[in-house]
Amino acid sequence: MGDGYLRINRYDLPARTLGTGSRLVFVPTHGASSWVGWHLGGNPHRYAIYYPLAGRLADLGSPRSAGLGPLVGVNRARLLVLLDVPRSTSQLVTLSDLPLGSVGRHLRVLLDGGIVLRRRSGREVLYWRTALGDSLVAAGTPASG
Repeated sequence: MGDGYLRINRYDLPARTLGTGSRLVFVPTHGASSWVGWHLGGNPHRYAIYYPLAGRLADLGSPRSAGLGPLVGVNRARLLVLLDVPRSTSQLVTLSDLPLGSVGRHLRVLLDGGIVLRRRSGREVLYWRTALGDSLVAAGTPASG
């Protein structure tokens, strides 16, 4: 991002210029992936970025973390479930709707317990689950059937 550009993927593709009067909308979805769409047939041209829903309306209180809550605490369980991929503290704040200080304290406890790891990546620090963290999440998932 920068200089008036928004990069939405890592593909080495030519930039698409949105002309004057073009409309860009951001559309939250309940899916797990992101995509883009556009309609060039009318005037103005319309573009959309579809992204996974986060924050208060996201389904973070799912049965997947229900079994973990009594063991590690509800908020730590929510963070642990979100760490299925490396995420920064600011991403976790946005996705969990918890205050920054609270997320930081929970991450410190999980880090000290060997449940998550961290690594600096540029200006961010990324956190992700260890094998122990993966086992805890799997054990907290109710059996289907």
